[in-house]
Amino acid sequence: MAFHDKELTVPGTVEVAGWHVKRYHIDQPDRRLEPEVVESAYAHLPKLLPEPDGTTPPASWVVLHRGADTGAYLLAYTWFWDNVVECRIAIAGQPALDCPDDDPTHFVPLDRPGAGCVWELGVLEHERAAWVRHLLAPDEPDLAGYLADTRAAGPVGH
Repeated sequence: MAFHDKELTVPGTVEVAGWHVKRYHIDQPDRRLEPEVVESAYAHLPKLLPEPDGTTPPASWVVLHRGADTGAYLLAYTWFWDNVVECRIAIAGQPALDCPDDDPTHFVPLDRPGAGCVWELGVLEHERAAWVRHLLAPDEPDLAGYLADTRAAGPVGH
C-alpha cells in the first residue's frame, strides 16, 4: 500500500450545540471535499456533540476527512473532566464499515470505538498540546488562546 500525505485546511471555529468547535478538513491531494459533503457533515455534527459537562470549557474540534474512495468521515472530539478527550464518529459512503450505501453525504454513527486514522491523529497531537499550553499549564486558563491555536494548514500524514 502506497502512503501519501493529504491536504489539511482549517476553515475556522464555529459554535454548535453549546460548543466552540475548531474545524479541520482533510482532502485528497487531487480531490477537495465537495460542498455537499461539507454541508451534510455539519448538519450531522450536533448529533455527535454531548452536553457540555458544566465544569470544563466547552471546547471541541472536528475533523472532516474525505477518503480516497466513496467514504467521508466526521470525527468530533470534545473535552470533559478538564483533561479527557471523547471522540464520536460518523461515517458516510463506506459500505466496508456498514454504511447503508456509498453516498458520501449520508452520515451514520460509527458503532465501533475509534480515535482516528493516521491523518486525523496529527490534529489530535496538536490539540492535546494546545489544551495543555492554554488551559492546564497557565495560572489562568485561556480559552480564547486555545481556540485561536490551530494546527497549520498544509500536508498532513508524515
